Amino acid sequence: MTRWLGDNIIETIINKSDKIKEIKEKGKSRDLSDKEKKELSEEEKEYKSKRKLVQEKLIKFATRIPAFMYLTDFRENTLQDVITKLEPDLFLTVTGLTVKDFHLLVQLRVFNTEHMNQAVFAFRRYEDASLRYTGIDSHEGLSHYGLFNTVVAIEK
Repeated sequence: MTRWLGDNIIETIINKSDKIKEIKEKGKSRDLSDKEKKELSEEEKEYKSKRKLVQEKLIKFATRIPAFMYLTDFRENTLQDVITKLEPDLFLTVTGLTVKDFHLLVQLRVFNTEHMNQAVFAFRRYEDASLRYTGIDSHEGLSHYGLFNTVVAIEK
C-alpha cells in the first residue's frame, strides 16, 4: 500500500485525526492561542488532503475491478482468491495494486463483503447474459460463481 498511496498514509490520516480532536478538545475548555489555531488549520488541511487522496485511489480501484473480473478466466473461484493467488500480476496490471495493497484494504475493512458479493454476482450474471445474447458461451459447463469471498451454485 505504501507504493500506491505513499508512505504510511493511513497512519498519517489517523494521527492527524487524533491531533485535530486533541486541539479541538483544548478549545472547548479555553480559547485557543493563535499558534494553536494555525496548527489546527494546518492539521485539518493535511488531513483533508490525505483523505481525498485515499478516496481518489479507492474510486480508481473500484472502477477497475469490473475490468479485472472480465479479463480473468477464473469464474468459479472467489474474487479474493483470484486477486491474491491466481492472477496477482493481472490484478497489478489492471488496478495498479499489489496483493499486499489488497490485503491491507481488506484488513482496514474498506470492503463491505455483503455488498461486494452482491456486486460480483450481478456482474457475473450480466456478463453471462450479455455473452449468451450474442451466441457466445465462454464458460461452458460453469456450475458455480465465485463471488467476492464465497462461491454459489448457478441455477439452471
